Amino acid sequence: MKRLSLVMNVVVLVLALLAFNVPARRTKAAGSDFPFQNPELPAEQRIDNLVSLMTLEEKVACLGTNPSVPRLGVKGSPHSEGLHGLAQGGPSDWGRRNPTTTTIFPQAIGLAETWDADVVRRVAAVEGFEARYIFQRYGRAGLVVRAPNADLGRDPRWGRTEECYGEDPFFNGTLASAFVKGLQGDDPVYWQTAALLKHFLANSNENGRGHTSSDFDERLFREYYSVPFRMGVEEGGARAFMASYNKVNGVPMHVNKEVLDITREEWGQDGIICTDGGAMRQLVTDHKRFRTFEEAAAAVIKTGIGQFLDDYREPTASALAKGLLTESDVDRVLRRTFRVMLRLGLLDPPERVPYSKIGQGPEPWTLEEHKSLARLATQKSVVLLKNAKGLLPLDRAKLKSVAVVGPHADEVLLDWYSGTPPYTVTPLAGIREKAGPQVRVVYAKDDENGAASKAARAADVAVVIVGNHPTCDAGWEQCPVASDGKEAVDRRSITLEQEELVKRVYAANPNTVVVLMSSFPYAVNWTQANVPAVLHLTHNSQEEGHALADVLFGDYNPAGRLVQTWPASIEQLPPMMDYDIRHGRTYMYFKGAPLYPFGYGLSYTTFAYSNLRASSPALRSDGSVNVTFDLKNTGRRAGEEVAQLYVTHLDSKVDRPFKELKAFARVALQPGETKRVTLPLPAARLAYWDVKSKRFVVEPDRVRLMVGGSSADVRLSRELSVGR
Repeated sequence: MKRLSLVMNVVVLVLALLAFNVPARRTKAAGSDFPFQNPELPAEQRIDNLVSLMTLEEKVACLGTNPSVPRLGVKGSPHSEGLHGLAQGGPSDWGRRNPTTTTIFPQAIGLAETWDADVVRRVAAVEGFEARYIFQRYGRAGLVVRAPNADLGRDPRWGRTEECYGEDPFFNGTLASAFVKGLQGDDPVYWQTAALLKHFLANSNENGRGHTSSDFDERLFREYYSVPFRMGVEEGGARAFMASYNKVNGVPMHVNKEVLDITREEWGQDGIICTDGGAMRQLVTDHKRFRTFEEAAAAVIKTGIGQFLDDYREPTASALAKGLLTESDVDRVLRRTFRVMLRLGLLDPPERVPYSKIGQGPEPWTLEEHKSLARLATQKSVVLLKNAKGLLPLDRAKLKSVAVVGPHADEVLLDWYSGTPPYTVTPLAGIREKAGPQVRVVYAKDDENGAASKAARAADVAVVIVGNHPTCDAGWEQCPVASDGKEAVDRRSITLEQEELVKRVYAANPNTVVVLMSSFPYAVNWTQANVPAVLHLTHNSQEEGHALADVLFGDYNPAGRLVQTWPASIEQLPPMMDYDIRHGRTYMYFKGAPLYPFGYGLSYTTFAYSNLRASSPALRSDGSVNVTFDLKNTGRRAGEEVAQLYVTHLDSKVDRPFKELKAFARVALQPGETKRVTLPLPAARLAYWDVKSKRFVVEPDRVRLMVGGSSADVRLSRELSVGR
């Protein structure tokens, strides 16, 4: 302890001397006309000036998540969480005991199940608007939003499956880009908020995440794990991301300079890279990469990470004092942070920043526009998994009673990254409201003393709502129920324990609808085989009950689609830590018959595909073709079909997946209506990473174009010559 105290005294003395010996150019009073305050100057020149004026102590302070320099009048922005609505409250108390309500949408995996990039963009735009509002009206929250999660859900046991957009790299990248664009806005100069992608890279196991290694080859890095991040940067425009806890091929990501340099040198990511919470210290305690925190802090900064979600100040100051780190090392990473602050307009006069007036109107979460978008996004997220004998939609005119059963049927459950919604509509409340006074709605939480069976037996229809608890209703790193999972806890089972309740209700009433309210896939084999109607939707939405009732009673025709392969059993999955997806992961390499395939979902109407064409019989290696086909609503209800384009490589000289998603569109059709659908296919989407030349290559090839309603539902196909 004495030795530590002596070191700290030295550190404090060094910092004091540095602060005392500040050159005159660093001590000019705030409010003066410094070059960094001049918006007419080039950004890099402004940053040069700002950094030159800062003391070393100020620079160290700006390595946290609030890069403010009060002495110079610089107000930076801290971070906020925002996977499915701005998190300023919720179970994790993101409001820090001063919560502010915000519009809360379905979990990220639910947003993905909309298969609607425009809706995802609009959701993010609302979130960004509310972040600006709270930041500028109340001085809380932050404009650097930790979202979207661009990780890939390669295994349904992953505890944070709810945070991602599924298992396909192109699909995830498309939605991640849409979310980034929504957060950042469409102004050519300024951003509404800054999207911070997480967690880079290949971070899809919770157990042991602080020391385990995700191992895979160069092609999987380029063609799978990095794709959503690259698209989020290159296509979405993100200029911030978070490094992940894990190692990649044996090197902790927080000091994996070779991988991080790719994002900067090839993708153009010239902004913020931050640590994950406590990750710098894990380099010592978990990874055993360094002996001291000073060494770890110095290595992190030298790798190019410029913001810490960590207790970093003393180790960083000590590293500077010991010569493990230089002031120029700190300057280098601070430049990246201030590039983002410039894009947020925080160094410019407010009258120049189009988003500076946000905060002057009514609280946005009270606006009908935001409420209706939450309802629409939730409606679009609902996936109809089964509908035998047309049990759904329910006909109110023919119903006298409905039994609603389930432990969480009368609550809306929030997850670790949720905020506090201004209101919630539970499934039970939504069904009661929709059914109206003429229909008796009876609720049973469970089958204790036969309550659920009795209610179901006396009703015309039983609706059973089952699924996981998104926080496991338990403390950190605790999930008593084997099939539950969350951050820091992977699932031990994919079998639904509550299926026993489903069996009892179905025995009492064969007109049973199962609503699987879950953050993950479940192997509900008995339910699929026996129960006539099954729906899936995710947690968290403030409009959960309204949207569910809209679908159950036919006021909204479901068109959500799954974004992961749902296995029939856990035995179909490779070992959790096997990151080589070729060993049977995702629809691209899955072996055996899944319970539900990637892209799967039904409708209350039917669709027919015809007349598949390509705009050219051959695709040049630097060109693009339009794939077109006719899509007809052959049923009696208006509805939406998610048309999906997959390809299989027929003459490739390298290993390729069985099939790959390359385009999709959610198409609305009236009964009997036909639309000509066009899906663009650039040759670049067919490229593979050539490990010898270190570049993407479109090889001479033949591909089979396959169009249909899911990865397992191909309606039309034809061949296309590529790169010849």
